[in-house]
Amino acid sequence: MSDLCLRSACELIRLLRTRQVSARDVMAAHLDRINRINPAINAIVAKLADGDCLELADRADAQLASGVEVGPLHGLPVAFKDTEPAVGFVCTQGSPIFRDALPTTDSILVERLRRAGAIPIGKTNVPEFAMGSHTYNRVYGTTRNPYDLSKSAGGSTGGGAAAVTAGLLPFADGSDLGGSLRNPASFNNIVGLRPSVGLVPLGPGALPYGFGVKGPVARTVEDVALLLSVMAGADPRDPAIYPSDAAKFADVVERDFTGVLVAWCPDLGGLPLDPRTRAVIESTRARFEQLGCVVEDACPDLSEADDVFLTMRRWRSWHTLGPLLLTHPGEMKPEAVEEIEAGAGLSGADVAGAMARHVELMTRVWRFQRRFEFLICAVSQVPPFDAELTWPREIDGVRMDSYVSWMKSAYLISATWCPEISMPAGFTTDGLPVGVQIVGRYREDTALLAFARAFEQAVPSGKIRPLLAGSAHP
Repeated sequence: MSDLCLRSACELIRLLRTRQVSARDVMAAHLDRINRINPAINAIVAKLADGDCLELADRADAQLASGVEVGPLHGLPVAFKDTEPAVGFVCTQGSPIFRDALPTTDSILVERLRRAGAIPIGKTNVPEFAMGSHTYNRVYGTTRNPYDLSKSAGGSTGGGAAAVTAGLLPFADGSDLGGSLRNPASFNNIVGLRPSVGLVPLGPGALPYGFGVKGPVARTVEDVALLLSVMAGADPRDPAIYPSDAAKFADVVERDFTGVLVAWCPDLGGLPLDPRTRAVIESTRARFEQLGCVVEDACPDLSEADDVFLTMRRWRSWHTLGPLLLTHPGEMKPEAVEEIEAGAGLSGADVAGAMARHVELMTRVWRFQRRFEFLICAVSQVPPFDAELTWPREIDGVRMDSYVSWMKSAYLISATWCPEISMPAGFTTDGLPVGVQIVGRYREDTALLAFARAFEQAVPSGKIRPLLAGSAHP
């Protein structure tokens, strides 16, 4: 089957289980596509040799033939985000400091993907230390957008998102602090889920308090839900994770959304939006209304979310990367240095004050969501920008004062701890993808997935794949 690389993960699994295709067939098709397309977009890095990948696929076929019980992702190729320690692969984190770093243990996420039967073939490219939402570094270079090779693929899950939309992988893992799952999903016309904080383990060794999560990117909501069912669930190595029945996420429930109150606030109360982005998002309002929703102009009070998020982010950066800055001066990108140094200047009172304000923010959002089940807003404030830039300096005439300022539409929502999903919403007049951000209630990820699935069925733009040189199929 020549179109295997364009099938969803769930379709591929059904074909594998019914023996209509083999894991070798699936692997060979993806390797062929990687060899033709990846040199242009630079999404997959540190890849195993083709022969090794095919040998792993043969082992997967032998397991299926033996009748042993296999995992839900058995036989599908995967490349781990290059911030995830995985035995057998370098973990550079996009930094020359770790160019040759070889982990001796897997992260919990990698461990779970392996156990589920996914076949590891490489890593996906990231910005240095996953900082910023544009994927470039001095180890592997820049990842480019498959819809326009002159544009950014976003970040920090830029490599994973570009690989998925280009058909190099059926899905990818990602992480998100201030938009690192959602921005690249928006830029690449795919689905990116940032789960509720505390649903997917970060550890071992993760800070117990923060805004970071791990989650999936894929071409369909069904695939994202399947991957979440593998990623989610408590682990004693990460005590901040709450118990959940992870398997339930695999089945996206059909639901009637007639009469459901939805808050409509594309710019979250006044953030600058590129006019092209605003136009695409505004076009989706009628789609939500066609689902039966009651859509009202409303926005939660996020007045302190900016300060809370930035304070905790700087503290986290200083805590995790401060010692590295001392031992490797001059070897980090300027934005990383600025972030670490800002964190070093924080006092205990600063951090404690941010935590207290965060509790107040969470309470305000909870009260807002007692009325509105979902909030609709922009994922990214701009469409994919020039890949030669480090970050956008201006949005609709408003100057951005830092490398994260243009990501506020994502990181203000991160501070709520709520689950959010980036859904393909359409394209600008110059053909660039734009996503819409749907925000659900904290720990109600299943409801968010159901709503996203309904939107996906109403808005078919997510089925439009990029036209890529070297590919016989769009």
